[in-house]
Amino acid sequence: MTTLHDFSARGIDGSDVDLAAYSGQVVLVVNTASQCGFTPQYQGLQALHDRFAGRGFAVLGFPCDQFGGQEPGTDEEISGFCERTFGVTFPLFSKVEVNGAGAHPVFGYLRREKGGLLGDRIKWNFTKFLVGRDGRVIERYAPTTKPERIAADVEAALGAEVQG
Repeated sequence: MTTLHDFSARGIDGSDVDLAAYSGQVVLVVNTASQCGFTPQYQGLQALHDRFAGRGFAVLGFPCDQFGGQEPGTDEEISGFCERTFGVTFPLFSKVEVNGAGAHPVFGYLRREKGGLLGDRIKWNFTKFLVGRDGRVIERYAPTTKPERIAADVEAALGAEVQG
């Protein structure tokens, strides 16, 4: 069975990141954008990351420019903006597509596992996927769902036994 841990992605710094490194952790995968009405959610995402990182949790941010051209910058510009504006320390990845033929395989997997209002397509920036320690998708959240509203689900996933 395929899980998130079977994929890799390019880090925002250009490094190759094997997502198996997150095996045994709970992660929140989010497609992000720097010029979106939901961009202030970076603050809440960072707060979630800070609150739960010591217990085996990470937010994984994947910038995406597919919705209204709201992520036009280079990886370096995106990284700098996130650090300066929101103090982001959680892992960011190189800009990806999340829908269509050019979609990154991570998002193909996530969309197949948990559909949304548009079937398996992602509706907009800041769609969030909570992934359990076993690499399987637990829940999908709409762009309008604020990160603080996910905290109880993160807590529950962290308390779940590791399944192998």
